[in-house]
Amino acid sequence: MNPNTPEHSQLGKASAYIDQYDASLLYPLPRAAKRREIGIAGSVPFLGADLWTAFELSWLNLRGKPQVALAHITVPCESTHIVESKSFKLYLNSFNNTRFDSADAVRERMRHDLSAAIWHGGPVQATAGVRLRLPELFDREPVHELDGLCIDRLDVECTQYQPAPELLRAALHEKPVDETLVSHLLKSNCLVTGQPDWGSVQIRYSGPQIDQAGLLQYIVSFRNHNEFHEQCVERMYMDILARCKPAKLMVYARYTRRGGLDINPWRSSHPQLPPANVRTARQ
Repeated sequence: MNPNTPEHSQLGKASAYIDQYDASLLYPLPRAAKRREIGIAGSVPFLGADLWTAFELSWLNLRGKPQVALAHITVPCESTHIVESKSFKLYLNSFNNTRFDSADAVRERMRHDLSAAIWHGGPVQATAGVRLRLPELFDREPVHELDGLCIDRLDVECTQYQPAPELLRAALHEKPVDETLVSHLLKSNCLVTGQPDWGSVQIRYSGPQIDQAGLLQYIVSFRNHNEFHEQCVERMYMDILARCKPAKLMVYARYTRRGGLDINPWRSSHPQLPPANVRTARQ
């Protein structure tokens, strides 16, 4: 069986909106090809997950009354596949006129389907996490910006708009530091449609101090780059690791929503609790 490719997905194409439950709408995309581009073969050299938020989830109860919820989804980075985001939206729309006896039934159905998709026919080694937030708890959904020192204040000249890891520099022979740096100037483009993807990125590290001006220029260099969110974050992680040689590293990006979905990849060199899936003001 040939692997699914982005070009054969529903991205950029007219799509029928099916409102009866259909798990086959999920379109898995293999991670391996893009990882090979950045020097990853076999086991990944990081931990992490892709944190999704679905803002447009609805179904019918057994009496036909519509129900709504927010969904927080966690996709482990070890999975062999991601789910193409438009197919995920179409899949969620298929719940719209489908009856379920409870929110728990919806959550379990989503968990089962997503877990199968992200391993795409292989054994499920780690399930997708799904948590539903019902309307009575909507006011517990906070808005919070990424913690850390914002480097956007720097008055730098930017001339490169494709990933330029040579811009990354660190004080390799000086005393190591612990820092958390943040930028809101991340922009990349959809791999298939070329539509803009906007995000903020947090970089937490221990090791040689990273030159902040170079880091900001590097983040800006993704501006005309075509890759999915998950792929951009992994490229950043590998570039910073190679060029700046931190002892510990975490890269976490929060992208603005599209089609009622936001995707927030997180990659870390060391085991730690995942960051809270808390939206920023732009999301």
